[in-house]
Amino acid sequence: MSSSPKPREVFIQGLTLDGRTFRPSDWAERLAGAMSCFRPGGARGGPGAHIGYSPYCVPRLINGVKCVIVNEELKSIEPMAWDFVMNFARDNNLQVAEACLLPDSGTVPAKPV
Repeated sequence: MSSSPKPREVFIQGLTLDGRTFRPSDWAERLAGAMSCFRPGGARGGPGAHIGYSPYCVPRLINGVKCVIVNEELKSIEPMAWDFVMNFARDNNLQVAEACLLPDSGTVPAKPV
């Protein structure tokens, strides 16, 4: 039985390549908020549709560092949205790592991308 590989996750970290904390302090929430309409089944309308993040782009605090976790599925759903978040990281000299968020442990094995 063959299963397709799980899409990778890319962690955009709130640290610049030279180790400084990226500002403004709410950058992760802003970036994830801008991507909130990219959801399985497309954007939702109606009351409360603006509340919540897309499962493809979520902010997290990991070991005291603000991050945005971007699921690679976003690339196939909306390539321009994927390019937007990856260019945001590049343009702001942010550290980016491919990783897997482990729900039952506090550690995140990561390797730079």
